[in-house]
Amino acid sequence: MTATNSRAMSTPPFTDVPPPLEDPATLEPVVARDGTPPRGRSTAQNTPNRFERLALELDPVDREQGAPPPSVPTEFLVDSTRSILAHNDSPDLGFDYSLNPYRGCEHGCIYCYARPSHEFLGFSAGLDFETRILVKERAPELLAETLQRKSWTPQVVALSGNTDCYQPVERRLQLTRRCLQVFLDCRNPVSITTKNHLVTRDVDLLAEMARLDLVHVSISITTLRPDLAAVLEPRTARPRRRLDAVHRLASAGVPVCANIAPVIPGLTDEEIPAIVRAAADAGASSAGHLLLRLPGAVEPLFVDWLRRTIPDRAAKVLGRLHAVRGGRLSENRPGHRFQGTGELANLISGVFDAAHRRCAFPGMPPLRTDLFRRSTPGQLSLF
Repeated sequence: MTATNSRAMSTPPFTDVPPPLEDPATLEPVVARDGTPPRGRSTAQNTPNRFERLALELDPVDREQGAPPPSVPTEFLVDSTRSILAHNDSPDLGFDYSLNPYRGCEHGCIYCYARPSHEFLGFSAGLDFETRILVKERAPELLAETLQRKSWTPQVVALSGNTDCYQPVERRLQLTRRCLQVFLDCRNPVSITTKNHLVTRDVDLLAEMARLDLVHVSISITTLRPDLAAVLEPRTARPRRRLDAVHRLASAGVPVCANIAPVIPGLTDEEIPAIVRAAADAGASSAGHLLLRLPGAVEPLFVDWLRRTIPDRAAKVLGRLHAVRGGRLSENRPGHRFQGTGELANLISGVFDAAHRRCAFPGMPPLRTDLFRRSTPGQLSLF
């Protein structure tokens, strides 16, 4: 399968990124017959693509007892998109425009609601989503061009709505950092969401933006248990590192919201008070929470993960998801996707609200748009 408008990065255009040691196209991914995911991945499945007539199934192999699980390398593809800001009109989201330097996410969070978007590229929402990453190599240049247009109205842009802009490859490619520099040069406000400690690398830019009220950072903290995080979100920062990121950013004057996202009823909802307290102690300005949603192919992926990874909790989690989603596992109606209904959903919200009040967070300052300036290419430090 090939992604629309993309090409394999067998010879990466980035001088600081070495080409892969092996061409991923020549590697035949395999999975153990017991369903064990490849090393560092949350799933072994490639769920059928709703837009494709044919589906690819990984070839199962037998493993000797005690042998390590197989591995599947990450393949990076160049996305030659000509536009960079995605417009959103969903009533569930608090922004109109978002910027995604990457498509897909190597973090491999099993619950990620962005997984089905990979199907539009001809890939699967399963293993493909975390192993076939599209890179928008011209993101900073395209952003600069967009902000210079007279048609652009200064407003908050979300980084990112459909990926994590600080996933592992960002350490080498620095697309997010270069985009932040453009936002700073143009004085356009940004709201960042990530669960990776790598965000602290850019504390110099973020502190300068915070001084001008141009940035909010939201750090997603799902659980405080490192063992659970290791199988739930295998390739991102562990809870202790995320709290350290909150502390480092807050110490630099950057407003940080600790977002308990997602809350998984029957699995992580019991940790809400502890997470809120830990975030407050780390210096967060605010906290939030969002209920788990399982759109499209994410539902079978999550259910399989649940029954395979923590079978003793599977029935409880599924039962409570049905309780907060009106008898379903997910809610896809616009305006209700991140909200639950019923007594249990109200109880979860009540527990969060009480914990939030006890911590007396100072709150996130409003972001400014009145400082916006259109710069010419020669004035942008990016160039």
